[in-house]
Amino acid sequence: MIRQAKGKTPRRPPPKKTSNNQKDPVGVYCRARPLGADDEECCIEVISNTTIQLHAPDGLKANRNGEFKETQYSFKKVFGIKTTQRELFEDVAKPLVEDLIHCKNGLLFTYGVTGSGKTHTMTGSPGLGGLLPRSLDMIFNSIGPYQAKRYVFKPDDKNGMEVQNQVDALLDRQKRDSQSTVPKTPTTRRIDPEFADMISPEDACRADGVDEDSSYSVFVSYIEIYNNYIYDLLEETPFDPIKPKPPQSKILREDQNHNMYVAGCTEVEVKSTEEAFEVFWRGQKKRRIANTQLNRESSRSHSVFIVKLAQAPLDADGDNVLQDKNQVNVSQLCLVDLAGSERTSRTRAEGSRLREAGNINQSLMTLRTCIEVLRENQMCGTNKMVPYRDSKVTHLFKNYFDGEGKVRMVVCVNPKADDYEETLLVMRFAEMTQEVEVARPVDRPICGFTAGRRQRNQAFKDELTRRLEERGGPVDGEFPTILNQLLQSFPPLPPCELSGPNDDVTLPRLIEALEKRHRVRQMMIEEYNKTANMLKSVLQEQDGNIVSKENFIHEQRGKLGEKDKMIQNQKNEIDRLEKKSKMLEYKIDILQKTTNIYEEDKRSLQHELESREQRLQREMSEKRRMESRMQGIVTDAKLKWEKECERRVNAKQLEMQNKLWVKDEKLKQLKAIVTEGKTENRQPQRPSREKDKVPPKRSASPSPAPTAPPVRPLHRRSHSAGGERWVDHKPTSNVDLDTVLQLNLPNAIKVNAPNEKALSKCDKYVLTHQELASDGEIQTKLIKGEVFRTRGGGQAVQFTDIETLKQENPVVASSRKRRSSESGQDGEPMEGDWTDVETRCSVALEMRAGSNLGPGYQHHGYTKRRKP
Repeated sequence: MIRQAKGKTPRRPPPKKTSNNQKDPVGVYCRARPLGADDEECCIEVISNTTIQLHAPDGLKANRNGEFKETQYSFKKVFGIKTTQRELFEDVAKPLVEDLIHCKNGLLFTYGVTGSGKTHTMTGSPGLGGLLPRSLDMIFNSIGPYQAKRYVFKPDDKNGMEVQNQVDALLDRQKRDSQSTVPKTPTTRRIDPEFADMISPEDACRADGVDEDSSYSVFVSYIEIYNNYIYDLLEETPFDPIKPKPPQSKILREDQNHNMYVAGCTEVEVKSTEEAFEVFWRGQKKRRIANTQLNRESSRSHSVFIVKLAQAPLDADGDNVLQDKNQVNVSQLCLVDLAGSERTSRTRAEGSRLREAGNINQSLMTLRTCIEVLRENQMCGTNKMVPYRDSKVTHLFKNYFDGEGKVRMVVCVNPKADDYEETLLVMRFAEMTQEVEVARPVDRPICGFTAGRRQRNQAFKDELTRRLEERGGPVDGEFPTILNQLLQSFPPLPPCELSGPNDDVTLPRLIEALEKRHRVRQMMIEEYNKTANMLKSVLQEQDGNIVSKENFIHEQRGKLGEKDKMIQNQKNEIDRLEKKSKMLEYKIDILQKTTNIYEEDKRSLQHELESREQRLQREMSEKRRMESRMQGIVTDAKLKWEKECERRVNAKQLEMQNKLWVKDEKLKQLKAIVTEGKTENRQPQRPSREKDKVPPKRSASPSPAPTAPPVRPLHRRSHSAGGERWVDHKPTSNVDLDTVLQLNLPNAIKVNAPNEKALSKCDKYVLTHQELASDGEIQTKLIKGEVFRTRGGGQAVQFTDIETLKQENPVVASSRKRRSSESGQDGEPMEGDWTDVETRCSVALEMRAGSNLGPGYQHHGYTKRRKP
């Protein structure tokens, strides 16, 4: 039966873990690359090993009116252009590798503008290996002698590790050896110009405090995040040169410990630095091929190289890995090369390339947002949700910011002036990042057997083999004393010499002695096993007690550290409050002085306000006097103009009446000419005064037309006659007057109510409106306008003209009177009595006939009056 054990990745303490409030800030380092040419303008200056200064280039100052000033930024350490790869590794990555070997996780990523040296810092070049190859070399230099055989540890595809027994591991190794396609671990360094001699032998280093009683295995995986999709660079896919298939994206999942991992990602077990870097370079070549096929830049994607270290303690014999799933620990180190941080306008990309740059910038912006929210939660005490899920990069590494390992960042900067604005943004992000604190992971002790058992068991085996080879048989006096005592406790052997072929006593006696010795040996073996088991249980119990005490001591030290930190925080808080109190007292003094100044200003302003109010009162009284005076003047002028207007109106009425009288006389003359034959014998009579007659009652309806010979109806030509198309709006309440002159609009759309459909087809509009005039007759108004379109797509009408059509009754029209004076004393009618139309017409006709009027009418027989 196969016994397997699962590990936990990344390592998380048990549910009842000791709380640790100790936090460490994110380690942010800065590295400046040299300029490409000596004559280029530089905008960066290294002030010290922790401070860097940025100054705006001259051209930018001229364009921005010198608003950019020199700014300084502090880091944990600044590496200048003369810094070697080894010095950078020892300060930045070496502590993370040591934590990896001691069951702690780590995250290291490079950040900066495209062309600032991120890839050189992470990968390096032949002879100048970067952080990645040096980390792999240090891992294998430290655990090389203690590595487990291949396939003893096996990934379970759920972010965990299984421990296989020796039989299953052997079968997997034989299966691997039989497959020629799988490259074996090289026994010597391959001569590949792309990654050969990355690290010189004198630069090799190893970690201290490696547990010799544990067995180790290293697994690597290599992924790429492009356009917010995850691709596996180590996945074996069949290559089709005719129709190549695009790579399949991977998804993120959460394991049972709530840690994020890439589901279905290939994890390759490696046994040497050369094999590990060969796997890395295989992924690099696949990445280059994909970039060539998809026509994209490698700087526009994030690359993540993950190193997993599985370790488990050895059993009591020190030969095999302990088959206990609770004793398997998996730690990982993520080396991330982020995409270049630059604005999309500088990339000069279009179409899909522009969307690609936008997605990359969006993922980097999400990283900045997460850092800002973490910083705000820690500094302000808020509990805002960190948007890890907005980007694959932040979602994958969210556990590190929650306290699952150390986080370090290397900010790479290019000192040339063209990258000043992008470098300024990078510096601000780095300054904000190092203010974020990450919880310090708690050490998890491995509960196993006595330390040093591997070395002691190996030494015992070597010594026993050497002595057996030298002696070739039993050893007398050179074995330990306890071994001699055990041999002496056996019963002595009887003489073994045979007296003859018929000797039947010696052999049975020897057989009986040997059987006794065998029984004693079995009893001693049982006693030894019993004692060994008892001693083993006692040792395990003592080990458990020691570990529990160590855990208790560690817990107490943690609590003591928390108390010390609490005391220090309280002291800092007291100092801060004292400074704040002094500052507030100083502000109170300033505010008191400011208040006194304001009080004086208030008094002066109040005095000035009172004086101005008095002045305003005087002005108001003067204004009232002037208003009363002007009101009297206006009243007098109004009365004067009313009289003048009344006089002018009377004069105008008299003038108009005279004109009307002249026209009536002309009409009478015309009538006399027409009816001359009938009126020869008729004597002219003075018509009755119109004021003595009662005018007939008029109704709102039109009066019947007088009897007349049939006349061909004529149409009045309206001003609107033309080539335009009209909307003729006649409400249903209008009355048909049956007049001779009618409104005629050819090709017009007649509607009872305006609508958008009719307005959209025409460009003119007329509304026929009827109302009662002051004399009781119906008055028709033609209200005309122009139709135009509005911005919203509708129709609107702008009225431009109004025509008035009025109908009069001749009986009522003849009742108009001219204003006249009273009659004379002799009773004869005065000139004002002859104001009606009929009288004036009759007088005009009589004058036309040449007859003499009576004595009372002589003053009317004058020549036709001229137009005044």
